[in-house]
Amino acid sequence: MPSVSKSTRLPLISTDLTAVLLDQLREAVPQVFSEGHVDFVKLQAALGAHLDDNAERYGLNWAGKREAFRNVQNPSRGTLRPQRDESVNWDTTENLIIEGDNLKVLKLLQKAYHAQVKLIYIDPPYNTGNEFIYPDNFYEEKDDYLRATGQLSDENTATTTNKETNGRYHSNWLNMMYPRLFLARNLMKEDGVILVSIDDHEVNNLRLLMDEVFGEENFVACMVWEKGRKNDAKLISVGHEYLLVYARSQQFLREKNTVWREEKPGARDIWDKYTALRAAHGPDDAAIEQGMSAWYSALPRSHPAKKWSRYKRVDEHGPWRDRDISWPGGNGPRYDVIHPITGLPCAVPERGWIYAKPEEMERQIQAGLVVFRDDHTQPPFRKAHIRPVAAELLAEEATGSDDETNDATDDDDLTEGFATQVRGSYFYKQSQVAVKALRKLLGGKLFDNPKDHEELAKLFQYVMGSDTTGLVLDFFGGSGTTAEAVLRLNQEDGGTRRFLLVQLDEATSHTKYPTIAHITRERVRRVGAVLQNNDASKLALYPQPPTDLGFRAFHYDTSNFKLWQPDEAAGSDSANLAKQLSLYADHLMPDRSEDDVRYELMLKTGLPLSSTMQGFKAAGLPAVAVADGSVVICLAPHLTREALRELFAPAPKTGRPAPRLVLCLDASFDGNDALKTNAVLEAQTAGVTFKTV
Repeated sequence: MPSVSKSTRLPLISTDLTAVLLDQLREAVPQVFSEGHVDFVKLQAALGAHLDDNAERYGLNWAGKREAFRNVQNPSRGTLRPQRDESVNWDTTENLIIEGDNLKVLKLLQKAYHAQVKLIYIDPPYNTGNEFIYPDNFYEEKDDYLRATGQLSDENTATTTNKETNGRYHSNWLNMMYPRLFLARNLMKEDGVILVSIDDHEVNNLRLLMDEVFGEENFVACMVWEKGRKNDAKLISVGHEYLLVYARSQQFLREKNTVWREEKPGARDIWDKYTALRAAHGPDDAAIEQGMSAWYSALPRSHPAKKWSRYKRVDEHGPWRDRDISWPGGNGPRYDVIHPITGLPCAVPERGWIYAKPEEMERQIQAGLVVFRDDHTQPPFRKAHIRPVAAELLAEEATGSDDETNDATDDDDLTEGFATQVRGSYFYKQSQVAVKALRKLLGGKLFDNPKDHEELAKLFQYVMGSDTTGLVLDFFGGSGTTAEAVLRLNQEDGGTRRFLLVQLDEATSHTKYPTIAHITRERVRRVGAVLQNNDASKLALYPQPPTDLGFRAFHYDTSNFKLWQPDEAAGSDSANLAKQLSLYADHLMPDRSEDDVRYELMLKTGLPLSSTMQGFKAAGLPAVAVADGSVVICLAPHLTREALRELFAPAPKTGRPAPRLVLCLDASFDGNDALKTNAVLEAQTAGVTFKTV
């Protein structure tokens, strides 16, 4: 009986990124390979003038950089085990919170989440001299690694810190960040964006590091977040942090004509006041304008609507203000625009009319969006509504006007909804606001220096734009601020954005929450409960289903399978080898559930952890169809030919299609090689890929 090919075995380690790169090279330049290896002489010839062989070049280098890159290439041999008891709304949610070392977790996510993430926000540990708690070793557990490197005593006491007197002070931090950023980039969509919070200690090095990982051409901005003055400073109060913004591909964003804008702060307040006055005064625009002016005057200086007090005139479309009607930058078209009273051509603006053709100007006049002055000696002006009407939007699209060029004080940008503006690179939000909000939510001080969820929500909405369904990743999850920002933003605008948080099981001093990951999950639970109890009428404004307020919890662990280590068997005598073989005859780890095994198989076949499962029977044996039924997993023992045939076939009664992949346990064949070989052949006939583990 022919043996079953090893290719039918499912790999149980994370994606080999070096193998992926080699496959890409073989596809692009097969001529550079010789006897299965890259011939660098041929590669150099293929690159030609694009090869830089100058040893002296600008860049960032540090002690341990090569080893840090090896950490990218080393596979992770673990899995993510479901924690249903720690989760909320397991069966319906698409949000994820994963507990474990983020480097190992990022490796496990490479296949299932490649090019799936719209936005990454991270607030990594700042290099302030504290000990590092991210051991980049894939073959030892965290405490074992820290003890082996002298960072942890036998009594579990930290013995070293990354002090500035350490010659590798910056190198240690860069070695921690480099592989994580490299792996994170693989998960980003082509139009994805990454935001990284950082302080003065490493902002310069981080900028150079991200230039290397993401490409300096993809740098967008270095934003400054001012959080308040520190009066105890000896020389200068440093109360700010930075936010580095990079795109996955700025070229792709340009090709899509991507424009980032945010709603004018206070615009909704202005509209709400207008609608209240309209209800009180009916068609009396003069009374409404008087009420708007009085309202603006009474607003405190700190109110965001105070800045937009020019929106005090009203018409049937709501509050509006005047707007320039000249061509951006000058040299615009010049034609006659007849004044409706004098019958003479109006004065043409020095820069020409903003509308390229007289027909568009006439359309705007007929729409009531052009206001003439008392006579023709001055050019008319345009109306700019706080909630632009259709004619304004069409005109904006037709002219492609840029108000920063038109008028330095005119920062309107018209989009559907409220008038918008481009963000500046500086913003202020006092840090104690976030501290007090988290303390109130959790009932005490459990976490130091949390980020402000309101500011993050604004940033997320700004860079994600019209994508209200995208995936947001934070692999330094901390207290869960990113999750709260996503949940509150979804409830505000009816979006269905999803979050994926990763947080190390870092110990705390709190008995109720022994690790930070416990705090992360508890915060998200409480935020969900608060939002669930909020006024449901807000959700009724949007056509989307109710906001997803749950999450699936997972934690990193060793694989559910005993992975064969060839080096363990090397040099063994026959008795020891036989003993090792017997240990691997049933290679499932003890005390692991079928749920554990199924999620490991899902992850390592490239299915997202939020995939749904539907149980069914195949000749009496239990199995599950995952997601849309394209993958079927059967962990039942004692497989039969009839069961295998049903696993490979569609289920017309339930609408389940024929799977593309079927996974079974190797032990379920009870050593029957003939049955296994026939299963492979029948799967091929049915157009199904069959794998065993």
